Amino acid sequence: MTEILRDERGRWLIRIFAITWLAYASYYLCRKNLSVLMPLFSGELGYTSADLAQVVFAYSLAYALGQFLMGTLADRFGPRWVVTLGMLASAAATALIGVWEGLTMLILLQAVNGLAQSCGWSGLVKVMACWFDYRHRGFAMGLWTTNYVLGGFLATVFVTFVATNTLLAPTLGWRRGVWVPALGLAAVAAAFALIVRNRPVDVGLPAVEEREQAAPRRRAPFRTVMTNPVVLVIAAAYFCLKLTRYALLFWLPLYMTQRLRYSPAEAGYTSSVFELVGFLGAILAGYVSDRFLSSRRFPVAAVMLAGLAAACFFFPALGALGRWGNILGIALIGILTFGPDTLLGGAATQDAGTQEAAATAAGFVNGVGSLGSVLSPFAVAWVAGTTGWDNLFYLFSLISLFGAVIVALKWNHGVPLTETSPVSAQPICQTDART
Repeated sequence: MTEILRDERGRWLIRIFAITWLAYASYYLCRKNLSVLMPLFSGELGYTSADLAQVVFAYSLAYALGQFLMGTLADRFGPRWVVTLGMLASAAATALIGVWEGLTMLILLQAVNGLAQSCGWSGLVKVMACWFDYRHRGFAMGLWTTNYVLGGFLATVFVTFVATNTLLAPTLGWRRGVWVPALGLAAVAAAFALIVRNRPVDVGLPAVEEREQAAPRRRAPFRTVMTNPVVLVIAAAYFCLKLTRYALLFWLPLYMTQRLRYSPAEAGYTSSVFELVGFLGAILAGYVSDRFLSSRRFPVAAVMLAGLAAACFFFPALGALGRWGNILGIALIGILTFGPDTLLGGAATQDAGTQEAAATAAGFVNGVGSLGSVLSPFAVAWVAGTTGWDNLFYLFSLISLFGAVIVALKWNHGVPLTETSPVSAQPICQTDART
């Protein structure tokens, strides 16, 4: 009987891992398409950098505020339907961009899209926490978080191909870049709703918490997290990191079309290197932290943030060397961005939050980090518009260096993980919804 349960659980774990990975990666179809379309909006619709900054701000603000809300909704109603409705709402808002034209409607629809997109992370992390026990959760989550790195890369390449390939429904023009991704996300939403289940008990399997020895269930108050000095350090550094990361995600294609004179297709494909090579940085950071530093996260994050500061400082010079110099610079920035991003937004937050406050700490850190992304469009538009694109990367260098200094304050923080460490996921797995 035990062997049968193990085999059945294994099949379900594969399903859950695959569909949740695909779900979060698919969210990027209706997130990254904006950065690919911005050069087309600028050229065909006449939108200025200031106009586009308002669009990105609306999305980023809604996404940041939604982070603090959607985890609560997933706990109450179950992540299966919260995540599904988020995907469908994001697809609908994106599709309507091609129907209702005008800057005001674009801003409004991107705000709706940002709120819908914020359903994804907390809900999907909850599903993973309830299906993977503490003995396997670290490795599983290490692989699983590649969804937002590879998802961004694949979405950028796909949307660039769809939006710029004139052989595909040429009369639709840039609208291909909103309608096709919206259809793709809606299809994944349907598959997610059919396949995923919130907890093992929903399919007759033993609950994860029954196989673990956990501390008594209790929730830590939000105030406890906000006064935890380690969490505050992580949140401050994550604010700096997300400001830089989201600026690069949204504005790299426009930088290359305006500063380096790339075509929209060349800019879209070249900017995808940021996520493609960033995937390697995420794996490298986690491996070095666990293998050589006894799971201490802060030294790796501090060194990589300092490296990011250097890479941003020299990026304009590398770009001036030609296409391969530009690609090399983007690759270095990607590695040195996604490495500390996965550590600070994941393992370091879980370590600092303790078993009672892991979910609360993650929501707080991601929310504060998202506020950095809210400010990024205005920083980009003002610096690029008044002083030139190159100075923007010098600003990123200063911000990254500041983040490195903050993280270095906790250089020696962290203790080795042991087999007897208490599990942290049980409080997160409670939900009122069965399926």
